[in-house]
Amino acid sequence: MGGRKVGIIYNDTKPSALRAVKDLSELLAEQGCQVVTTPGWNGILGFSHRQGPICYTPIAQVTPREFDEQMEFAIVLGGDGTVLTAARQLAPVGIPQLNINTGHMGFLTETYLGKARTAVEQVLRGEFLEEVRSMLEVRVLRQEQVIWEALVLNEAVVHKEPFTGMCHFEIVIGRHSLVDIAADGLIVATPTGSTAYALSAGGPVITPEVQVFQVIPICPHSLGARGLVYSDQEALVLYPPSNHEYVILSTDGSSGCYIHPTDRVHIARSRYQTRLIRLNPPEFFEMLREKLGWGMPHIAKPESVELP
Repeated sequence: MGGRKVGIIYNDTKPSALRAVKDLSELLAEQGCQVVTTPGWNGILGFSHRQGPICYTPIAQVTPREFDEQMEFAIVLGGDGTVLTAARQLAPVGIPQLNINTGHMGFLTETYLGKARTAVEQVLRGEFLEEVRSMLEVRVLRQEQVIWEALVLNEAVVHKEPFTGMCHFEIVIGRHSLVDIAADGLIVATPTGSTAYALSAGGPVITPEVQVFQVIPICPHSLGARGLVYSDQEALVLYPPSNHEYVILSTDGSSGCYIHPTDRVHIARSRYQTRLIRLNPPEFFEMLREKLGWGMPHIAKPESVELP
């Protein structure tokens, strides 16, 4: 089939997204485009069972078969969770993604469902910009064998099960000395992930273009334990606590596996990147203000209000 090739990744649990798939597919077909659709759950790797064998899909094999280098761009219909799973599928083949919000927060989305047709038409005319976001490659090694891996846009989290109780995690960043951190868990986040779980755990907000990652302790048992921002050119190796049978690795909230005391977790910048389609020049501070209330002006109480 000839013509321009466009993909659609959608959240198949939302009726609004399902209706939008039909509407946008018809629009693209009218413009002579070949349309390929797939639900977002293809990018959810799932969680390995503690007692069962570890099964995983290698990073380069998560992309659906028909989503290839000939695809001009992909439309993502859903909330931030769908955007994260779509990024895992699209980044290995370098497909830009236009994220259309059918969820709630929509921090990573570019526009809303009511403006979807206008947005797609604008992209088809070539009137858009691209913003590139760095990603993590997370690998679990048992001896020297990779037993699990994932491509990550937001963060990787390692914690004890159940999610209470202190552990001693050891990490090595690049050529630097080993560090012991006593905490409930650790978060390793990208600049994109700095506004997600890492923010809730007390980490700093990092603008997307800064070439760093951060490691944030979760409920650290020390007044001296603080988050650390480090160069994304250095890999981080995490050694799980030896006094617990298992800890859990979770990536972007939709995939993960159990880690044995003798395993190690290798986290490094990926050669793959997420390519976000922007309809206007991106304004990160405006997004922080709109979505998270950052930098809102302080408004004093009117003088006419009598306080008790």
